[in-house]
Amino acid sequence: MNPFTENLRHVYQRWKRDTLYQSDFRPSFSIIKLSFIAIFIGVAAALVAFILYRLLGLVTNLAFLQRWSFAFVSPALTTSKWTILLAPVIGGILVGLMARYGSDRIRGHGIPEALEAILFRQSKMSLKVAILKPLSAAITIGTGGPFGAEGPIIMTGGAVGSLIGQVFYLSSMERRVLLVAGATAGMAATFGTPIASVLLAIELLLFELRPRSTIPVAIACFVAAALRPYLLGPGPLFPLPVEFHPGLVDLGMAAVCGALAGLLATLMTAAIYRTEDIFHKLPVHWMWWPLIGAIAVSVGGYIEPQALGVGYDVIDKLLTGQIVGVAILVFMLVKSLMWIIYLGSGTSGGVLA
Repeated sequence: MNPFTENLRHVYQRWKRDTLYQSDFRPSFSIIKLSFIAIFIGVAAALVAFILYRLLGLVTNLAFLQRWSFAFVSPALTTSKWTILLAPVIGGILVGLMARYGSDRIRGHGIPEALEAILFRQSKMSLKVAILKPLSAAITIGTGGPFGAEGPIIMTGGAVGSLIGQVFYLSSMERRVLLVAGATAGMAATFGTPIASVLLAIELLLFELRPRSTIPVAIACFVAAALRPYLLGPGPLFPLPVEFHPGLVDLGMAAVCGALAGLLATLMTAAIYRTEDIFHKLPVHWMWWPLIGAIAVSVGGYIEPQALGVGYDVIDKLLTGQIVGVAILVFMLVKSLMWIIYLGSGTSGGVLA
């Protein structure tokens, strides 16, 4: 190839690259269309969060207090040790049956399943998963499972976004945007954190930082966060003192906490993978694995009832200094072991809280 042709080829490639790059930042009908659909996805994700929390409250009240109520309560309010021992086991059996005869995609904590749909199934998720995932999560957590509801909300919101994308016969890229919009809008509706939800989408699910994807996702997150006070209540999920002026010592301790939290998260992640490997070696069908994991929850709940359930009340007590010293260490140990074993068994539950 002569020098003139080589230079011409480089000029053409540079022009093509610059044109494609600039096209990502130009207004297009696709962005307008996805942004309009994202408004309805934000509303749907907020409703999903509302429904799941009400289901969670209902199952918790039925399982531990034997009453019909949608109020969000702690399983530790029960005075019956037999209830603590039996409720998780019943929940484990029900989730195993739902996974076996409903859909095995309800297993897990939600975010890996959303990633799998994006990477391997052209961002397609089924209506069955959208229905069974929140129901199975409500049963698992409501019967004492030591999980957060955020992961199932993220997966269910993603399923709603994916289903809407399939109804309108969108491309796989557009479906991915709507799936991520639904998933992160569910997180925004839960915590009231639209900006953090958008950043989570960019870092974990979108694999790009472009207006064609971030604008619809941001719209869905802010719509869901705007509806949160009317559905889940106003104010932050974990209120903190307003007057707080951190000094150098506080910032240094925050850095230490961050390092320790990263180390703990790494160890617990490795422990979950190891636990999953152990369950795969058991000579029983995976349908019964949640039952085995639930036994660990029953034992842990018998030792420390506050380790049962989502644990929002415990986080609030930790923030306000109502749990200190050895009680924190006991809670951490029991909660961690319950969480690792039960989640490693393939049940349905979240990990964020």
